[in-house]
Amino acid sequence: MNPTKAHKLPLDPVVMVRFKKAFELINTHLYSAEERIRAQARAFDPAMEGYVSYVCGSAGKRLRPALALLAGGATGKISASHVDLAVIVELIHIATLVHDDIMDGADLRRDQATPNAKWGNAISVLLGDALFAHALRLSTNFSNIEVCRRIADATAEVCTGETIQTQRRFDLKLSAADYYRIVEMKTAALFAVASELGAFLSETTPEKIGALKQFGLKLGTAYQVYDDCVDLVGDEAEIGKTLGSDLRKGKLTLPLIFLLQSARRAGDHEELSTLLLDGDESGHEKITAMLAGRGALKQTADAAYKLVKEAIAALEPLDRNRFTDGLRGVAEYLEALIRRVSAVV
Repeated sequence: MNPTKAHKLPLDPVVMVRFKKAFELINTHLYSAEERIRAQARAFDPAMEGYVSYVCGSAGKRLRPALALLAGGATGKISASHVDLAVIVELIHIATLVHDDIMDGADLRRDQATPNAKWGNAISVLLGDALFAHALRLSTNFSNIEVCRRIADATAEVCTGETIQTQRRFDLKLSAADYYRIVEMKTAALFAVASELGAFLSETTPEKIGALKQFGLKLGTAYQVYDDCVDLVGDEAEIGKTLGSDLRKGKLTLPLIFLLQSARRAGDHEELSTLLLDGDESGHEKITAMLAGRGALKQTADAAYKLVKEAIAALEPLDRNRFTDGLRGVAEYLEALIRRVSAVV
């Protein structure tokens, strides 16, 4: 099977229904958060307003805001503070995307031109910085300073993870453990803080707060593993963003790490290393074929699948209600997406 065809496979309709129900539970609050995210441009100087409006106006999956709201509902009643949190974590996420697209040289995101493609790198760097600063400024409105501190800590982790990943581009000695450490910082930290603070704002028990933090950490890590697979074998027209940047920029993601480990003969390892370091487009096609043929893609999907199961298990200390079921529904949806990736073998 051609790997790009895997993403055309239909998802389990039962899983889709559960995923939609999860978002229906928080629809009113998510709509409020969406409106406020779009309105943030007005808080900036007129010289910045158009740029901010552009990046905040294209609605993404809003997974992080959804986790903040579902975690709040799972442990209490969703309040205005939860909506505030949802807005802040999404603004931080948008800022990371602006910077990611600069570093990756990506031209397309959410079916529209990236800021760097539209205005160049200089404006885009400053735009990302402004969004980070604005999100942190909004976080100071919480009465409990610990909320602001945790948001700041998570933002610092995201930036540190991206820095480490950039430092270790084209590093063929990067291990799976190294990769997980990077991913937990650059991606999962924001999932974790959204889930954790969603529970914290509900003033629930430390055990439940810790459980939701763990849920977010595992789910966020699994999501990045899945996304790294998509970057290698996805369909750009379906995904709506520039793909293949990991190979072009020398990012050794988990599928590539497993592929290197599968090359046990010296000659095979040398050939693969050359393909990874050269950055030639024809070499990328060979690597994509190897991922399925040597089982590296399935091995990666299995690793992501295990992380999703661990995320679901982390919810055990929580009371069973519609919102905890919603969190499970989100996890099961990601599991279904991962299964589509594994279907390429």
